Amino acid sequence: MLVRLCLRRRCTPHYSTRLIHSEREVRKDPRWPGYEVVIGIETHAQLKSRQKLFSHALTSGPKDTPNTNVSVFDAAFPGTLPKLNPKCVDLGLRASLALKCEIQKRSSFDRKHYFYSDLPSGFQITQQYAPLATNGSLEVHLPDQPKSVRVRIKQLQLEQDTAKSTFHPRTLTSQIDLNRAGTGLMEIVSEPDLRSPEEAGAYVRTLQAILRAVGASDGNMEEGSLRCDVNVSVNRIGEPFGTRCEIKNLNSVKFMMAAITSEIRRHIDILNSPTPVVAQETRGFDENTFETFKLRSKEDAPDYRYMPDPNLGTLLLSEERIQVIESTMPELPWQIRQRLITSYGLSERNVDTLLKLDSAKDVPLDGDTTAAQGPIQYFDTLCEGKRRDPKVVFNWMAHELLGQLTARKQTFQNNTLSTQQLAELIDLVQEKQLTGTSAKYLLRHILSNPNTKSTREVAEEQQLLSFPPTSPPPTSSTAGVTPEAENEGALDDVVLRAMAAMPKEVEALRAGRMGVMNKIVGWVMRESRGRADAKSVKEQIERLLERR
Repeated sequence: MLVRLCLRRRCTPHYSTRLIHSEREVRKDPRWPGYEVVIGIETHAQLKSRQKLFSHALTSGPKDTPNTNVSVFDAAFPGTLPKLNPKCVDLGLRASLALKCEIQKRSSFDRKHYFYSDLPSGFQITQQYAPLATNGSLEVHLPDQPKSVRVRIKQLQLEQDTAKSTFHPRTLTSQIDLNRAGTGLMEIVSEPDLRSPEEAGAYVRTLQAILRAVGASDGNMEEGSLRCDVNVSVNRIGEPFGTRCEIKNLNSVKFMMAAITSEIRRHIDILNSPTPVVAQETRGFDENTFETFKLRSKEDAPDYRYMPDPNLGTLLLSEERIQVIESTMPELPWQIRQRLITSYGLSERNVDTLLKLDSAKDVPLDGDTTAAQGPIQYFDTLCEGKRRDPKVVFNWMAHELLGQLTARKQTFQNNTLSTQQLAELIDLVQEKQLTGTSAKYLLRHILSNPNTKSTREVAEEQQLLSFPPTSPPPTSSTAGVTPEAENEGALDDVVLRAMAAMPKEVEALRAGRMGVMNKIVGWVMRESRGRADAKSVKEQIERLLERR
């Protein structure tokens, strides 16, 4: 029964020549007036699993020696059979649940046939007709739009990756690395609900964040673990969708947006000419010229001749297994966004900063999302119990701490400052036991010299704690004030030395030229290494002038 069903549907592609109906309203764009752009994206994300999809060979990294993590099945030795890795299925389920998909309790695998040097067996095992999940959705937030964009997910399917082919133009030869052959992938197919290059970029970034949050994929486009095929069509407003073209293997959000823009302008030029848009054309993207180029057209497009894989039976998922996966799901990005806004009162901009920071964290293998503390958990710990103002915490964490890490060319994952140390640093500043200048110096010192000491201990060692506040002068009379009384307190001593070192500025201050006050204050701040409070210094200078 399953075989007949697959054969009956074999001619149904992901997208028809004219893109299918979309829920989106027409969006007018001043860059191409009178035209509507329709975009759909097929994303291939590498599963973050220790082993490959159908073999026990280890999943390779970009720095692994070529052709070292290869099993006989991956190399397509005759007589070898696939064995499905259950961890890959679990990771696919996590991604499906995060994308609000309908999990298919019965799914199956197909063979996609084509002959190329990077495909040892001559076919790729995928789930073209009975995928793991269907009918999902993803809310995409854009900073310049008040409402989020809802992108429908057509299906999520598991499939194996191909080998890596490297062409050498000088020798006109290619080298094949089988390390990547058989690695587990998720193909996530969106409906054509996107309407601009910016929406497409935001969709991919949001998808990256979700896959990382659930531990399904690290989503690193620069390393090839997330690649996009983009379908673009252009039509005049009010007319049916135009003929689509597909841009293959885009491995950067920046390049993807540039490729879409180039393709839109090419389509508009064609629509303004008597030449029709070539049906079902596949194109590549030149990263040097930022333009697309033709790979193949409908006439020479391959016939993949899909057929059910005879060595893999039907994949059956129980309700209990799905519920177990659902119960271990971490907090998802849109849930985090809502919580940060409602619980802490952060602005959308601040939330975007934390989410972007959190999405860059390392993704553990096999979906172990409890491994390391990410930036969001770091922020939650600092704000725990409402002891600290969340906006103050955000400023110290996102501006000062992240700024220092960036200056050292480090990521947040390299942060050696514990939450306890930063919490104590913020508390000391709020209690005026540490000035802002001293706190920033102390932060740099602890990052340069990692230790387990408390922040107060390090501040005392570095003599950075603020001067004790001075007592206000007597209000009855200033007559008979002795030098010993004036020197009472450490701050008094530094201020007096400053006034003694800058007699001209003191005379100018007495004459009413208040502009020189900052010079004296600056002297005190340098001498005290930032331990003095500028406002207290000004008040003390004025008091001493009144006494004299």
